Amino acid sequence: MPFQTQVLTQPAPAVAGDFATHNPVATFPVAEGALVAASGGCTVGAFGWVQPDGTTVANMPPTSTATAPDGFVHRNLTGQISSFGTEGSLVIPQGFPVTLFSAGDFWATTSTAATPGQAVFASLTTGAISTAAAGASVAGAVQTRFVVASSAAPGDLVKLSTWNSAQ
Repeated sequence: MPFQTQVLTQPAPAVAGDFATHNPVATFPVAEGALVAASGGCTVGAFGWVQPDGTTVANMPPTSTATAPDGFVHRNLTGQISSFGTEGSLVIPQGFPVTLFSAGDFWATTSTAATPGQAVFASLTTGAISTAAAGASVAGAVQTRFVVASSAAPGDLVKLSTWNSAQ
């Protein structure tokens, strides 16, 4: 995240990875503290896959196969700024705890225009969000169980939900 360069008259609705509603949520079933960020860290507000060791989470599947992600990486405020004067980021450092949510409503940044009811796709290289019609083929991405719950332009925050159905 860069340093602040502007002041808006209204606060931002959220930060990528935040809860979007108070609807019920469900986490990926593992023991408490069992999942940690893989080598290179794990980006918040993107999708994650549990790696073959069963404990590390990366923003890409463990193999080249297009498998659906295990969950969405929620913003638990686990980042750290390790040296004074450096900027914060939405990357959970390697070895830090990660919570994967398999159900719920979240905010994320979309790389495509989003319309309520569209399916949410996860990039197979970064876990980043894109949207399209359910069942569509999106190059380099796989469809998730989440759907779009709000309108958004590319690069903006969008609500994702497992409690709505794709249209």
